[in-house]
Amino acid sequence: MPGNRTKPTGLPIINEFAAGIDIGSRFHVVAVGSDLCDEPVQTFQAFTSDLLRMADWLTEVGIKTVAMESTGVYWVAAYEVLELHGINVILANAREARAVPGRKSDVNDAQ
Repeated sequence: MPGNRTKPTGLPIINEFAAGIDIGSRFHVVAVGSDLCDEPVQTFQAFTSDLLRMADWLTEVGIKTVAMESTGVYWVAAYEVLELHGINVILANAREARAVPGRKSDVNDAQ
């Protein structure tokens, strides 16, 4: 029935096995598709052990590609760990992403 359809929320999903990461100096906010797991947005600290946990979680839910938003050099360690786990990593300059309207928090940036 036409009345039972729900409207999609947010942006349309182009690649269901992609994730977004807002890279920070002390922690990283990671978002995956809400249909992939019960907690689709998670925060990981920037220590190596946390980066390994993050990469393990991403591979467990089937992520193949990650888009990271970062300034400075904070992205380097995460990039290396994710690539070692076989994940295709795309780096976005946060200065350019800041111009996108409606982006006001780390969670929104990751999503």
